Amino acid sequence: MSKYDKLTTNAVGRTVPQIINGKEAIPFMGVGKYKPTGRKYAPPISSCADYPADGNKVVASLRDALIRCGLKDGMTISTHHHFRNGDLVANQIFDTAAELGAKGLTWAPSASFECHSPLIKYLEDGTIHHIEGSMNGALGRHTSEGGMQGMGILRSHGGRYQAIQDGDLHVDIAVIAAPTADPFGNATGDRGPAACGLLGFALADSQYADKVIVVTDNLVPFPCVPWQIHGNYVDYVVVMDQIGIPEKIISGTTEITKSPDRLLLAEMTAQFCDEAGIVRDGFSFQAGAGGTALSIGIYFAEMLRKRGMKARFARGGSNKYLVSMLEEGLVDYILDGQTFDLEGVRSMRENNNHLNTSPFTSYNYHGKGNFASMVDVVILGATEVDINFNANVVTHSDGYLLHGIGGWMNCLFSKCVILPIPLFRDRMPVIRDEVTTICGPGELIDVIVTERGIAINPLRTDLIDRLKGSSLPVKTIHQLKDEAERICGKPALPVLSDEFIAAIKWVDGTVIDAVRKVVK
Repeated sequence: MSKYDKLTTNAVGRTVPQIINGKEAIPFMGVGKYKPTGRKYAPPISSCADYPADGNKVVASLRDALIRCGLKDGMTISTHHHFRNGDLVANQIFDTAAELGAKGLTWAPSASFECHSPLIKYLEDGTIHHIEGSMNGALGRHTSEGGMQGMGILRSHGGRYQAIQDGDLHVDIAVIAAPTADPFGNATGDRGPAACGLLGFALADSQYADKVIVVTDNLVPFPCVPWQIHGNYVDYVVVMDQIGIPEKIISGTTEITKSPDRLLLAEMTAQFCDEAGIVRDGFSFQAGAGGTALSIGIYFAEMLRKRGMKARFARGGSNKYLVSMLEEGLVDYILDGQTFDLEGVRSMRENNNHLNTSPFTSYNYHGKGNFASMVDVVILGATEVDINFNANVVTHSDGYLLHGIGGWMNCLFSKCVILPIPLFRDRMPVIRDEVTTICGPGELIDVIVTERGIAINPLRTDLIDRLKGSSLPVKTIHQLKDEAERICGKPALPVLSDEFIAAIKWVDGTVIDAVRKVVK
């Protein structure tokens, strides 16, 4: 089976395969243009006659559970990434699969981290055929250099739920690592020695996989309350000594930035939101856990406090700064998609208005609406943008695939999308004639904030009108690009081959771009 076949040009002018890993793929048609037909995928019907009447589904080991699930060549095994760089389960799954002699497996993680780099040996020996999930660091680099037998597929968090729900990504065996679970398989992430907050990224896996294994290091008597994963979906429960390293679970930047340039970006972004009329009583926002985004949240809190106002809800990953806003009464609700620090975990346990959400409610594009389009403003990052406001989050300007998509793609449906980014990194301009990889079409990206000026998408005439007369340095995207090139010179294009190594799927499951192999 070839990695890909039948190349075509999609709606954003990118050459993409129509056959990927032997399956038909649909080229990107434009935002909102592709409408699915048919019904959702359904897993096999189960019978209580096949499960213990006392509800105890505990088996001796992960090996035992995988054998009982019928592990065989060519299967798809899924995992979630709530443990981030502290995950101790995913590697054990494939160690066991390799010992059992399984070949040609597909790994479908909600994301990968550096702790998963040992899996490269299984890409090399054929245990794993390809990865369908966000690839970070060493795994992405290995893929970029042609090290994967199949073609990688990257999806957003919502796109992953959509793909599993629609049957585009069929999961044979889902392994859900849970900080606390009971023998029946009810599981939660907000308590236990490896508490990580919520388990929303594993929801689709539990609902649609043929077989589901829950792995925990904190087994409690039935019922595990509150349950974020329902035991009625679970086939087997495995107890391990440790499923995650707590200090690595709570990873990522969870402190406000001290960089003068990034603080300037945060201040300019907050001022822009204020002058554009976005910051008002009852508004909603989403910001990431990076230092710049956290700083913007601090500015929002100061504005609300000073004016006696409050936000209706904040979306996204929770952290101590967002929790402090909640507990101070500056925001009514946190709609949490991923918990980034221990204060977020504590708040989820203790505050009824700190709600755990999932990609189904927040991001799934093949649903009856989702939360993303109801958010007033979202603050995101990017590795590159271009003069048409297209943005890239997965590859660097050298062509290497080093990052996942996360919820980034889904957030582009917010009422206002702002990318605070430096004008250049390591003397490499971030604004280009054309991005290396399109992850988001320019029509959905509204504002680019750099330390040397702000560019508003010409499509947003309303924002342009509101910022007339502002003290902020509003410029065109071309002016910003020219300024970066005056300082750094015109950047060289990456050296890429004609071979594709990964596909980027849009929120509706269509292929928006494909990543080419890097010529070393």
